[in-house]
Amino acid sequence: MKNLIFGGEKLVTGVGSIKYIEKIENKNVFIVTGGKSMFKNGTIDYIKEVLEKNKCEIYVHSGIKSNPDTKEVLKGLESMKKFNPDIVIAVGGGSSIDAAKVMAILYENPEINFENILDKRLPNKRNKIRFIAIPSTSGTGSEVTRSAVVTFKKDNIKIGLKSKGFIPDIAILDANLTMTMPDNVVAETGMDAVTHAVECYINNKSEDFTQSLAKEAIYGLLKYLPISYKEKTIESREKVHNYQCMAGLAFANIGLGMAHGIAHAIGGAFNLGHGLTNAIVLPYVLRYNYRDETVKLKLEDLCSNLINGDFILSVRELNKVLNIPKSFKEAGILEEDFKSNMDILIKNSLKGSTKTNPVPISEEQMEKLLNYVYYGKKISAVDDI
Repeated sequence: MKNLIFGGEKLVTGVGSIKYIEKIENKNVFIVTGGKSMFKNGTIDYIKEVLEKNKCEIYVHSGIKSNPDTKEVLKGLESMKKFNPDIVIAVGGGSSIDAAKVMAILYENPEINFENILDKRLPNKRNKIRFIAIPSTSGTGSEVTRSAVVTFKKDNIKIGLKSKGFIPDIAILDANLTMTMPDNVVAETGMDAVTHAVECYINNKSEDFTQSLAKEAIYGLLKYLPISYKEKTIESREKVHNYQCMAGLAFANIGLGMAHGIAHAIGGAFNLGHGLTNAIVLPYVLRYNYRDETVKLKLEDLCSNLINGDFILSVRELNKVLNIPKSFKEAGILEEDFKSNMDILIKNSLKGSTKTNPVPISEEQMEKLLNYVYYGKKISAVDDI
């Protein structure tokens, strides 16, 4: 028996759907966002104007960076305690949404902190705060998932915290907010979504519902992500925005795989973008997993809709179109730093989502795989690693 959860109470979609916030009246609204982008494109000003008109008290907590760490979350938590919100609106990329999720849970449960959060069973719901997520990037799916990724700097690792209490009550998918994304953000967040969909699709726990969502997300992203990147049309941005959410709905119920396990280790050690890391790693992980007959059949099934008939090659070609580096070295990680951190990279890469990878991997194999990815060395045979 499986209990599947597909998001919170409501998913509001369509160009201009941010107008849904006009329904909020007479509330204390705590807004969490990133640095400058949501201010520059007028989104924060619009939200404030609407809420002020509706007699809401507003506090804007900005400056959430990529890969938010525990210190950033605690800083926002202190502001939240002083403001006492009824509603939290997280607007921006997945980092802003994830940070806001953790702030809200810690706000309602003061007995939980970053010293014990990994040992405690997190609450399955919020009792005070209503949570609205408005993503401005197309990749994390955080607006519908029970996950929140936080960097624990003392351990050099990003950890995906999980709780049903993290799931936003309302997710608003307005493609207008994605139109100002820089090209590298379009590429990297898009490949994060591709990795979500693929790793969910080949996960041993997947079943009919999540298989269907993940498979359609894969087809949709491979079709529309290059258009979104090159032509930047509102139609393609909306398609990618919707398909990345579908990938989020799927993996939230099933889990992911080794690409994400490695990405969290690399991101924690070198602060490399999560989507970028996933994009670089994914072809290698798929090649490693190809030794499993079920994975092989699933990937071959995907090829029926592809021109070249090779799914792993299709991922590599998509990376090329999106100007994704071919290796960690090309992405800027210094060889000396990579080698000096190898022991912790191996240890951390074996944690998290790697535990649910369809093919187990040893420490020795992980070291070899990481070196392949660092130098961009082609895996010539399935059993090379």
